[in-house]
Amino acid sequence: MTVSFYSFFVIWLQKPIQMSKTARKILFLLFIACFFSTVFAQNQKKTSTSVSHFTIDADEFLGYDSFGYSYQIKNNVFSKIKETEVFEYKNVSLGKITKTDILNPLKIVLFYEDFNSAVLLDNQLNKITEINFSQNNIPIVVTGIGMSTQNQLWVYNSLNQQIGLFDYLKNEYKTVSTPLTENIKFYQTDFNTFYWIDSKNSWFSCDIFGKTTDLGKVPDFDKIQILNPKQYIYSKTNLLYFKNIEKNGSETVSEIEVPEKSLNNFYYKDQILSIFTPKEITNYKIVTP
Repeated sequence: MTVSFYSFFVIWLQKPIQMSKTARKILFLLFIACFFSTVFAQNQKKTSTSVSHFTIDADEFLGYDSFGYSYQIKNNVFSKIKETEVFEYKNVSLGKITKTDILNPLKIVLFYEDFNSAVLLDNQLNKITEINFSQNNIPIVVTGIGMSTQNQLWVYNSLNQQIGLFDYLKNEYKTVSTPLTENIKFYQTDFNTFYWIDSKNSWFSCDIFGKTTDLGKVPDFDKIQILNPKQYIYSKTNLLYFKNIEKNGSETVSEIEVPEKSLNNFYYKDQILSIFTPKEITNYKIVTP
């Protein structure tokens, strides 16, 4: 319901406009219906159905790929698991794994921020290549990374506070964005887009051609996963929420009902929401628009 309708109703209450009793009743009923529909939209809950549950021994659960493999980190060892199949990768010389990207299961990205380096792995976690950004001709200090298209990686270069693309076959780097004015609080990438939320909770995206879009504000969060430019799931104080931005610009926030009272992280893919607690993972079926 628009503000103008509320304003009209308030004015009508203060100084009634001449109209029939029937018209007055219709207007009043419309107001009540719109009021409760607005309240309902702001407080609706999204139900979930448990589909699987299993224990886990990991420090961090990373999610699933389209082939049904799950990914996790335990004692800085990166693992890929499906039933009795287990693949592992570790690289002690590069320190702690600070970021992973499993978007392309044939080219997995592991980022080691302390050594300004990344490792690309194949589907059996064999090393394809290792990149030391400190050795590049153009100075790069990477604090954000993800898989992009055409043998390229998304990188956020903290030296110039700009988003760029790094061709890992040619060892060539190009900047695509203008300098960011605020620090990055959270970022997430897909092949064509670098999303980020800054320290003021403003949400932006940058495509491979450098077009930057202001996507609005997000509420305060503990964890968040961006689904697309109009939808995301976030957690705050152990509660989960789904936010949807309609085509007309209106927004709805739905609490996702799950029985877990504490959660380390969550992951959503193909209408399956995985809740990761310190000892187990429960997968729920939820339907998003």
